[in-house]
Amino acid sequence: MSKIGLGLALNFQPSLIMLNRYFSKRRPLANGLAAAGSPVALCCLSPLGQALQHHYGWRGSFLILGGLLLNCCVCGALMRPLEASRGPATAAGSGGKRKRPPAKLLDLSVLKNRGFLVYTLGVSVMVLGLFIPPVFLVSFAKSLGNEDTPSALLLSILGLIDIFARPTCGVIAGLKWVRPRSVYLFSFAMAFNGTTDLLGSLCRDYSTLVVFCVFFGISYGMVGALQFEVLMALVGTDKFSSAIGLVLLVEAIAVLVGPPSGGLLLDRTGNYMYVFLLAGCEVVLSALLLAVGNFLFISGRPRELSAVTGETEPLTERGKEEARRERLLWERRPLSIHVDSTEVERFLREDWWRNGDCSSETCL
Repeated sequence: MSKIGLGLALNFQPSLIMLNRYFSKRRPLANGLAAAGSPVALCCLSPLGQALQHHYGWRGSFLILGGLLLNCCVCGALMRPLEASRGPATAAGSGGKRKRPPAKLLDLSVLKNRGFLVYTLGVSVMVLGLFIPPVFLVSFAKSLGNEDTPSALLLSILGLIDIFARPTCGVIAGLKWVRPRSVYLFSFAMAFNGTTDLLGSLCRDYSTLVVFCVFFGISYGMVGALQFEVLMALVGTDKFSSAIGLVLLVEAIAVLVGPPSGGLLLDRTGNYMYVFLLAGCEVVLSALLLAVGNFLFISGRPRELSAVTGETEPLTERGKEEARRERLLWERRPLSIHVDSTEVERFLREDWWRNGDCSSETCL
């Protein structure tokens, strides 16, 4: 099992980092579409696993599922580093080369970012209760007198709703008015999820469990689509790889505590209602921590309007320098319709180096 965890870590984290490198303007939508793969597996894996175990046993099932996961190697081969084949960009107003500072394997300076600390605290509390309902949902349905197949179908319903919720939330998060306030949208998604858990504790038959799965799928999809988009917005592209590594480390510790604590509570009380109440309280508490922390410690950070993209984002010291250089380039742009091709090429190369955007509009 440790090898499985290592393989998933080497698969999941680099894909998120590359997604952040490839996209800038439509990054929330890209995050939503990429995150939609998880509910597809959740929707299909439960009935598929039961069918495979029935026909091939657990050994054969593991071999078949392992063969399916090997297709991730093909997807990984399609990802290429955007900076490998290009030299450093030319600095504005100078003829020399501007050397890019070497990247750190683990940049602990991200711990000085108040937004990152607030985010990590809120997400770690959220993870304590976020995965409890999916873990106990099937056994909860069985305890109400439902058979195995209808009980397992609940996870498929949850996953089906989740598939459409994540891209939809990505579209909403990418709106011009919403994107600068994505932290509050994420807090709303967490509060929505926690409230669903609290009301789910009142389920007493199969129909109410189906309604619970619908609303839980919507809220769970919103959380999945926004979780790493908010982190990208808080720490920036340069420190995202270090930030996501530290966040996933804290989340892993919280996952080791969350579901087992729900199981311990179930053993003590013998009632699933208290398990869902525990999960709901933890997720709602995390939403309050993130929203209040953002209002008190993050919202007052300096923001600057990009002269080229028109987007408003929190800026670090390095971000301020990049923004000043970007504004200088914008002010020195040619004002006539006769534009020097050398100037256009230099500007586009500089834009590519800054954003990591390799779209058809900026690649020469």
